[in-house]
Amino acid sequence: MINRPRRLRLTPNLRSMVRETEVNVRDLICPLFICPGHNIQKPIDAMPGQYQWSVDRIAAHAEHLAKLGIPAVLLFGLTDTKDATGSDSYSDNGTAQQAIRAIKKAAPELTIITDVCLCSYTSHGHCGPLHHIGCTTTVDNDATLNILQKIAVSHAQAGADIVAPSGMIDGMIGAMREALDRAHFEHTAIMSYSVKYGSSFYGPFREAADATPQSGDRKSHQMDYANVREAIREAELDVAQGADFLMVKPALAYLDVIKTIRDRFTLPLAAYNVSAEYSMVKAAAEKGWVNEQAMMLEILTSIKRAGADLIITYFAEQFAQLV
Repeated sequence: MINRPRRLRLTPNLRSMVRETEVNVRDLICPLFICPGHNIQKPIDAMPGQYQWSVDRIAAHAEHLAKLGIPAVLLFGLTDTKDATGSDSYSDNGTAQQAIRAIKKAAPELTIITDVCLCSYTSHGHCGPLHHIGCTTTVDNDATLNILQKIAVSHAQAGADIVAPSGMIDGMIGAMREALDRAHFEHTAIMSYSVKYGSSFYGPFREAADATPQSGDRKSHQMDYANVREAIREAELDVAQGADFLMVKPALAYLDVIKTIRDRFTLPLAAYNVSAEYSMVKAAAEKGWVNEQAMMLEILTSIKRAGADLIITYFAEQFAQLV
């Protein structure tokens, strides 16, 4: 008899018993887009199954998500009142602020995370006021920090549990932590978009959030997708400034980056399974080219396997309905 190494033959039951990575609904965060107006549930063409919600409709939907076991939502506010500095972003009556209060009342068990950025609020679609030097136009970093502080405090006052700055603005974590502590919101956590790449995978999101730049792009402050050592430096800066969570965005094309950050840092790590990663699956499924459910499960498992503790995903509700 030949003695040779062999692979274990797995029955379906045994396969599930020895599975190394499991995605649970408690790992997922569901993004939501909040728009001005009343009685609105507007489909987002580029993201099938996703909607813009008015404040009066979002509470019932949030309650539904909570009943499915989804533990947290990530809110993106939209506005009809755009200006050069995005001043509506920190209004007490802004869509995000109103939605926070409505969701807290309807589903107090949900953790509310809020996006802190200006791209949906500025008339030019960039992440802060613009600074012009000769023929060069860039985001005014320090002026933006002042506004991010106001947004963070306004969200905390409305009841947000976690604020999540997404603009990759230098010093954003330290500035927001200082402002929150000064306003006596020491327990409001900060989830930093610490490793956010200048990616082509954000296209559908810009329709959803009404956040397309009127000119240029955001590559001056988002990372080069070719770099991974830079990701470590960015995360180190945010840890030093007081971040409570780190994030890698996008997720699917950056599994190596997720693993790198997971191996290097001990803070809870989120990964953002972004709009095009979602929409590509939906589009291929509509053509009959792929098994949508199987692909969703494989993608989410790969992100968890790479080291993410939390996954921000537009598949959250769909996944929760399966389990």
